[in-house]
Amino acid sequence: MKKLWMLGLAVVLAGCASSSPDVIQRGDAQRLSTVVDAVVLNVRTVTVEGSQSGTGAAAGGVVGGLAGYGAGRNQTEGQIAGILGAAAGAVAGNVIERAGTREEAYEILVQLKNGERRAIVQAKGQEVFQPGDPVLLITSSGKVRVAKAPKQ
Repeated sequence: MKKLWMLGLAVVLAGCASSSPDVIQRGDAQRLSTVVDAVVLNVRTVTVEGSQSGTGAAAGGVVGGLAGYGAGRNQTEGQIAGILGAAAGAVAGNVIERAGTREEAYEILVQLKNGERRAIVQAKGQEVFQPGDPVLLITSSGKVRVAKAPKQ
């Protein structure tokens, strides 16, 4: 039973990874980032689909299989129930993983000083962007995030 608890906890923690612009990944700390000035043209709310890494399905399959096997009155019934429980658990685990990793985000359309336009999708954070806002496009490790420009 303790192993089931630990497996369930691992699945939950795997779904807690953040893509928030307010959370900086450890590997990006103390690294030089490039910064480009821009102005917000438009902001719209979008939904970023949840991930399907297979972790939820695998964990659900194990939990469902063990629960099903334990429900059988004899070895044959336990094996059949275990197989059915594993299949049902895998489907449920996949659905839970997708729902747990889905997030609301912004698609922010910006115009650079040279006239070029860019669109960036980022998770909702503390900052709220409006058309006309001066912003900074901060690129670190190939990922771009939008931040409000400091007032001068």
